[in-house]
Amino acid sequence: MLSTDKIEEYICAHSDSEPEFLQQLDRATHIFTINPRMESGHLQGRILKMICRMIRPKTVLELGTFTGYSALCMAEALPDDGILHTIEVNDELEDFIRKYFNQSQYADKLRLHIGEALEVIPTINAEFDLVFIDADKRYYVDYFEMLLPKVRKGGFILADNTLWSGKVLETPASNDWQTKGILKFNDYIASDTRIEKVILPLRDGVTVIMKK
Repeated sequence: MLSTDKIEEYICAHSDSEPEFLQQLDRATHIFTINPRMESGHLQGRILKMICRMIRPKTVLELGTFTGYSALCMAEALPDDGILHTIEVNDELEDFIRKYFNQSQYADKLRLHIGEALEVIPTINAEFDLVFIDADKRYYVDYFEMLLPKVRKGGFILADNTLWSGKVLETPASNDWQTKGILKFNDYIASDTRIEKVILPLRDGVTVIMKK
């Protein structure tokens, strides 16, 4: 059987290529950051763009900017009057993120917020068509409950890392709060009748949630 890496290489080779400006961002992320694996990357980035093409959101919120790769992928598919708000807790990344946002052709669509997501979300006066959650796993349930009222009926929430490297099938260590957060979130939304949901086995798992 082919390895997962070989399968992903094949998928990427037969999907849309990675734009040059994202290749440059990917290289800089690997050179200048400690955890480059946190970046969405080519495959997930093209999927996020395609999802935006299908949903056609005008207002998007992202929790967890990191170096800006996923935000830029979604911005590619926004209409001319579309806006993407993205929240990053690590203020040391701000200059890096703004550099690549400002160099892109999507700068006027991007709104970067630095701070704790649970503190920043209430300050954004908007109704969202699409939300992408990729922040602190301990607070996924809190994010979800804070965000659901701000998502339009028929709008979508994408929650990243919901398979968490397969750890969802294991008993977490007593101090493994990230895994516990993912398990709590998955269990929490499984019986929530306000939404429709499905987990896609993409990379580390992406849960697609639609508000009824």
